Amino acid sequence: MATQNIPVIETNRLVLRGPEPEDYPNFKATFTSYRARFMGGPLNDYEAWMLYAAEIGHWQIRGFGMWMIHDKITDETCGMAGGWQPAKWPQAEIAWVIWPGAAGHGYALEATHAVRAYLYKQMGWSEAVSYIDPKNLDSIRLAERLGAKKDTSAPSIDGNDAVYRHPSPAQLNDTQLAHGIDMEISHYADPLFKPKGWAID
Repeated sequence: MATQNIPVIETNRLVLRGPEPEDYPNFKATFTSYRARFMGGPLNDYEAWMLYAAEIGHWQIRGFGMWMIHDKITDETCGMAGGWQPAKWPQAEIAWVIWPGAAGHGYALEATHAVRAYLYKQMGWSEAVSYIDPKNLDSIRLAERLGAKKDTSAPSIDGNDAVYRHPSPAQLNDTQLAHGIDMEISHYADPLFKPKGWAID
């Protein structure tokens, strides 16, 4: 699937598009930084380039992949969210990463909620998990806000990750959970909203 054929997803504040060459500098800056410590990083320049090439190639091989998250007003990238299943992954996962300077604005929640809905409704996924480093508390909190629950019986990638299982499409459709996520996203869209407590994506 060529990058120009990757579907575009729009939310209230965001546009999600396939990864393009011009998006690489922000990707590299994040994955060569301390921010990538829970995703196998920090990577060196070569490793970051190879991973970004894999992000683009994943769409070709699997027919799904990671979308680049763009601010709808500025078109700047904020991070990535989408489906991910490299070789030997037990099953397809929903994954996300937010650039360091874009954290704390609810972009990961908004983008991942939209991505999950698209994967379920348009691509026919019946279930999904997220593989998360147990020390990555921000991602664990986000998974829980999305309704995912730790599944200790599910196979992990290498025994060092926690598996969070997302609600099925039926468990999400027109439910209090889905409405609550929509409400939280709407709060982040309010310029006067000041989240309290932990700094979360």
